[in-house]
Amino acid sequence: MDSFLSWIHDNQQIIYIVILMVFVGIEVIGRVPSVLHTPLMSGANAIHGVVIIGAIIVMGKAESDNYLALILGFLAVVLGTLNVVGGFVVTDRMLEMFKKKKK
Repeated sequence: MDSFLSWIHDNQQIIYIVILMVFVGIEVIGRVPSVLHTPLMSGANAIHGVVIIGAIIVMGKAESDNYLALILGFLAVVLGTLNVVGGFVVTDRMLEMFKKKKK
């Protein structure tokens, strides 16, 4: 328990920044009109490509006996890939709404 409390004390500023980021993010997202929600979310989902790259790097640098890092890296790659594909599917669907219908 003492090591946990010392970790919190050592990283107190980072913890405050993360808490502030959560509240600012909720405030910003809450003020986005529903018309802009889909394009913004599809763009944000595409950013998960960075997560995929980071997960691949973590898996590549992990020791072969570090199963936790390998499992978390694998899950990050799978879930990040699903999010990227979903973002592109949503964007494609959204763009289909603006195409003129063939008669």
